[in-house]
Parts: sequence; C-alpha cells; structure tokens
Amino acid sequence: MQYLVFRLYGPMASWGEAAVGGDRPTAQYPGRSAILGLLAAAMGIKRDEQDRLASLANSVHVAVKQLSSGVLMRDYHTAQVPSQDKKMQHRHRKSELSVHESKLNTVLSSRDYRCDGVWVIAISSAPGHDMDLQLLANALVKPKFTLYLGRKSCPLAAPLMPQLIETDSLKNALDMEFPSLLKSPQEDQSWLHLPRQQHYYWQGDKQQIHPSSNSVVRTLQRWDEPGNRMKWQFSSRDEHQITINKE
Repeated sequence: MQYLVFRLYGPMASWGEAAVGGDRPTAQYPGRSAILGLLAAAMGIKRDEQDRLASLANSVHVAVKQLSSGVLMRDYHTAQVPSQDKKMQHRHRKSELSVHESKLNTVLSSRDYRCDGVWVIAISSAPGHDMDLQLLANALVKPKFTLYLGRKSCPLAAPLMPQLIETDSLKNALDMEFPSLLKSPQEDQSWLHLPRQQHYYWQGDKQQIHPSSNSVVRTLQRWDEPGNRMKWQFSSRDEHQITINKE
C-alpha cells in the first residue's frame, strides 16, 4: 500500500480542542481536521470551496506518530473590544479602539500551545478512493498558501520532507526515519527530551497496528471530523491509539 509520510516540527503548535468560554486548549497531537486543513492550504483550497474540501476529507485516511508532544505553554492575555453598537460597524482594529474609552471592555482569555513537539504523519487513500498522493506531496513541497501548525502564530521550523513509500504496514510507514533536526539523533534526544514511549493514532481498521505483549489498542472518539468549515461544524469519529516503548 502507498503512503505519503511527512514530519511536523515547530517551536509552537496548537491543535484545537473543544473551546469553552475564553479558554482555548490544545490536544497533544494534530487531529484529522488539523491535517486536512494543512493539506487543503498546500493545495490552495479556500475555506468556502466546500465541494473540494469534502472531496479531500472523504479521499484520505490520516495516521499520526507522536515522537514528542512538546511542553505545554499557556498564554494568558487580555484584549479590548468595544461594546456592541448597531449604529456603528468596525472594519478594522483601529476603528474599534477609536471609540470612547468608557465603551471599551476587557476580554480575558488563555490559549494553550505545545512547544517543540514532533509528529510524523502518514496519509493513505481511503477505501473506495484513489487519491493522487504524489499531487499532495508536490503541494507540500510548494504550498499555495502558508502552512502552520494549528494557528497562524505557529509556523513550521523544519521542512516537511514529504516522501511516498510502499509498504504493507502502517507502522512501518510511520516509523520511517527522517534526518535529525540537529547534528545527530543524540542531540535531538537531548534537546527535545524525546520520551521512550511513542504514541500512534490512526483511523480505519483497528488491527492495522498490532499490539505487542505489553501494549493495548484503545479506541477513542474525537470531535474533529470537519463538516462545514465556514460554519465551524464538526462531527465525531473513532480513532485508535497505541503506546509502544522504543527499543
């Protein structure tokens, strides 16, 4: 089976979870919607092109290997916004701040990020579809829109290095070796504090990655199957997870 495999690394990443109030949490690894958004940006698909977005979402399966979830960082900040006034429409930030000081309100919020996280992504064609993975690989090398790790404030810090490989094992695809981010794997280990445990997440057949004697496959339910990006509609899906100790 053919897989498109690439690596994600950046000083900061934010993989959105369900947000309540002013809190914006992050998952430890990129979900399916985050990867689909990255692929769509690389291909130049706009948010209002629902047919193209749906076609991409239905055509691929996504798997993730977490080398390191990174360190959690919480950004606590404030922002000023004017009181609602139906007679005035603000078209830019300068206009919002031009109202009288007494009409400005302070909004408190916190946003979570993962610092120095590393993930390997494997993309495959969904059953019944024949996605052109070479087209996706070319788009990742020369993306139409800027790529980022969950938020626009989280740019990539290393080349994606997309590669097509043929293998009958999803785990073999996710275990593909990439060049060291520093001078050697030992320096990567020290700098990124890479744990001995590696986590695998995938959709589809639960038996695609067989558990070892001391590990168990769990099935999780995540609400990150995109429905309509313009209306921020998402549905749930099953995802499988296994933790394996490095040899």
